[in-house]
Amino acid sequence: MNPNTLNVLDAGMGKALSMRGVTIPPTIWSANALLTAPDVVLDIHRENIAAGADVITTNSYGIIRNDLAKEGIEDQFAALNQQAGALAQQAVRESGRQVAIAGSLPPLNGSFRPDRVQSSALITELYREQAELLAPYVDLFICETMSTISEALAAAAGATVTGKPVLVALTLHDEQTCALRSGETLAAALEQLTSVGIVGVLANCCLPERIDEAMPLLANAGLAYCGGYANAFSHIPTDWLLDGDKQADGALNLREDLSPEIYCRFVSRWVDQGANMVGGCCGTTAEHTAAIAGTLAAR
Repeated sequence: MNPNTLNVLDAGMGKALSMRGVTIPPTIWSANALLTAPDVVLDIHRENIAAGADVITTNSYGIIRNDLAKEGIEDQFAALNQQAGALAQQAVRESGRQVAIAGSLPPLNGSFRPDRVQSSALITELYREQAELLAPYVDLFICETMSTISEALAAAAGATVTGKPVLVALTLHDEQTCALRSGETLAAALEQLTSVGIVGVLANCCLPERIDEAMPLLANAGLAYCGGYANAFSHIPTDWLLDGDKQADGALNLREDLSPEIYCRFVSRWVDQGANMVGGCCGTTAEHTAAIAGTLAAR
């Protein structure tokens, strides 16, 4: 990983697991694959590396104490994080390539829900716990899909204690320009995040159109890394829950207009605006990774 070159992140894990028939429960989501199909997790890492990823991400987004407790397996929290790290390490070792491993640190009380972000004191400690478990296996951390400034700061604080480089990935509002899902401005988020010892800020798991608008701000934040990795969802309701019982809860609908080739048009614009770290999030696969790597190699 080098800030002076273009770095390709891997694609989303959940969709790829589902396409292979792995059950993705609404509680522990992709973490279920660590229990039932670790070989498939390993294969997806391998595919992304073969497709040209410079950075792969541990399958730890679904390893959350509260969610594991819903399945009666909270006692496996440490073991699952360690397994996620070991699988990523195995894939890199087998490849013979110099590929960095990013430890994924997720929202802890529901993705895309700024109203459910818990107290900074509580979640900072939870992030520290998870980061310390993953640290022996990873080269850096990405605090993913942060929907509020306080959540991003807490995750960064929990991760930086490991001494590993830390990036924060912010999920942007579907309708508002250059705003987090909380409604807080991206400018305000960057003002606070750039002073807490992180090495980069990305935009992730949001519409690629919103990343288009945000990239100039991200690129001018003065950090070593900036970029984005969008999702392929058509829309995320403001009160959405993966394990909720409302009609709009559960699996989200995917767009039909984000083929790897079309997605790369967005990626090219981000790079033109200064991005040096790009990839794909939910709904993308290793085919998107290959298209991105090919597009960047041809520049």
